[in-house]
Amino acid sequence: MSSQVAAQSCLAANDWICGEYLRTRSQELTDATIQHVWITVVSVLIGLAVAFPLALLARAKPRFAGPVLGLTTLLYTIPSLAMFSLLLPVFGLSAALVVTGLVLYSLTILVRNIMAGLDAVPDEAREAARGMGYGSGRLLWEVELPLALPALMAGLRIATVSTVALTTVGALVGKGGLGNLIDDGVQTTFKAQVLTASVLCVLLAAVADLLLLGLQRLLTPWTRIRTAKPAAARAPKVKVAV
Repeated sequence: MSSQVAAQSCLAANDWICGEYLRTRSQELTDATIQHVWITVVSVLIGLAVAFPLALLARAKPRFAGPVLGLTTLLYTIPSLAMFSLLLPVFGLSAALVVTGLVLYSLTILVRNIMAGLDAVPDEAREAARGMGYGSGRLLWEVELPLALPALMAGLRIATVSTVALTTVGALVGKGGLGNLIDDGVQTTFKAQVLTASVLCVLLAAVADLLLLGLQRLLTPWTRIRTAKPAAARAPKVKVAV
């Protein structure tokens, strides 16, 4: 009985850490987290789908590289409030407004990393593939993209973590996932809600980064082999007396 009273008193006392808040608002926290994950995943996937052809265009036609990189960088510098205000007449107060803004913010990271990964592919690998009769399309998908995966995945990880953070700004239009709870908690000085939603945002970013890191290691097994060789070379040699 005393523990129940103590738990309820943490809500009355407006403590930062309150187990009763987690118990009574679990469904609200779950719904906000699901919305946050959904907006993040959709935004990153669409951003990747847009960034990939832009990077290929900038690489194939160097005269477009400057405008593409300049435009994506300019979009990234626009404050989120201004970005959403510019998009508001087109999308209204909807999730599409938030997703579109997040897609535009992700482009500069994704385009640059895709281009950097493709540029880092050794010329010898390309020449060997062409010598084996690979066309431009097959060369891209079977040789260049696999070798560019480390840089591409690094950009994807940065864009994803950044998008997890920026999704909270969607609270401006009521579509911010955990950002909605943070915004409401700040306005009502509900400490437990602000702290819990903020911690969940951090956990989402960390989990997303770890999952993508695991996917990167799964897709690029040769990088593990490469890093294992120096360690083996440094291993001390044991002399066996005969």
